[in-house]
Amino acid sequence: MLRVAVVGGGPSGSCAAEVLAKAGIKTWLFERKLDNAKPCGGAIPLCMVDEFDLPESIIDRKVRNMKMISPSNREVDISLDKVYSKEDKSEYIGMCRREVMDAFLRNRAADLGANLVNGLVTKIDTGSNRQGPYTLTYSDYSSGEITGQAKTLEVDLIVGADGANSRVAKAMDAGDYNYAVAFQERIKLPEKEMEYYEDLAEMYVGTDVSPDFYGWVFPKYDHVAVGTGTMQKNQSLIKSLQAGVRERAKKRLVHGEVIKVEAHPIPEHPRPRRVVGRMALVGDAAGYVTKSSGEGIYFAAKSGRMCAEQIVESSQAGKRIPTEGDLKKYLKKWDRKYGTTYTVLAILQAIFYSNDTAREAFVAMCDDMDVQRLTFDSYLYKKVVAMNPWQQIKLSLLTVDALARGLFRPKTIYKPVPSAVRSDEEVNAMLAVKTITGGIKVKAKKDSDKNASSKSDERDPALTNKS
Repeated sequence: MLRVAVVGGGPSGSCAAEVLAKAGIKTWLFERKLDNAKPCGGAIPLCMVDEFDLPESIIDRKVRNMKMISPSNREVDISLDKVYSKEDKSEYIGMCRREVMDAFLRNRAADLGANLVNGLVTKIDTGSNRQGPYTLTYSDYSSGEITGQAKTLEVDLIVGADGANSRVAKAMDAGDYNYAVAFQERIKLPEKEMEYYEDLAEMYVGTDVSPDFYGWVFPKYDHVAVGTGTMQKNQSLIKSLQAGVRERAKKRLVHGEVIKVEAHPIPEHPRPRRVVGRMALVGDAAGYVTKSSGEGIYFAAKSGRMCAEQIVESSQAGKRIPTEGDLKKYLKKWDRKYGTTYTVLAILQAIFYSNDTAREAFVAMCDDMDVQRLTFDSYLYKKVVAMNPWQQIKLSLLTVDALARGLFRPKTIYKPVPSAVRSDEEVNAMLAVKTITGGIKVKAKKDSDKNASSKSDERDPALTNKS
């Protein structure tokens, strides 16, 4: 009987373990932090709810309204009531807390027969020419001890679902890749402000919030997630960029209280090698995070499932050990299905996140109904939507026009957006008392458009923590 170790209990690992366990394959699922809350916007597309049979209990908010906010604070409203139907509320973006969703997926895999191990894999002996069998050395924390009990396990095949700092990837010499860093604060808001974010998410663009990505305010169960991301080369700026998001949104986050600070690396592109021997990478470990949107949850879960389905098929439900060639069939299927999506989103990021002129153009384009429909059809249902000739011409003209107008725009002076629920007089009085309590320490600057972080950035455990 085939023996498989799935290292990492996030969406990719849990979905892989579920498929393997269903097929009767002996499966171990390793996860060190069973209450792990990965810093993540937590947005999932509608198709994922049905495809992965997710219960409504794990969805905190059903977002039907988005605001795109440009460097000059132009706000473009995107409402699914207009894109689809005001009467039919079936389309939405699901907002989840990762600790809730991940636990559900892990537990479901365990209920189906996977052996859930509260443990950290510390070493992998890959055998001759990395062909196995594989011996995993791990610390077992199931007893509740701080240090864990050293144990070993021999398996025939490994699925690496252990994130950007993957130990499986290192063991198989998968090659390096550049990574971005995501930083997020969970903030509790006064009742008025929380009502505003009930079914609405905000995305901020501008050099002040990220030189190559965006900042976000996403609603959760009883708080909002406020964060940003940037590429590895700008990692030292991450706290000043988070301060930029807080500054721009401060009138909507007034009197907020930070209840959790999170940071984590995320891959910028797929690894050079995703299958070596009988070891296969999925999710962040493989590098399956999209450019432009930074989406990773759906693709993590999908890659875990596709990889496991290939293992089941090639092993004849566990009767034989798949070869390296068998596992690489999963890669061919993956690249054929999603390669175009990754390429298109990489091009969009290169064009529209390069400078504030391009970002203004990007937000302006989002005001077009055809653009909104194409975007949401692609995102919610994970399909590349073809444009008709007129849409292609219109989109090209919109892009050129917005970029041309942006060339003559004066240099952006970043300012806070106005409160959506209070008068400017009232919110300014509240800000005079306090802004946001907790979280990062922000030094006041004379220039209103600059924010800086505490000098303790390099020592911040959230940024240096390795999974």
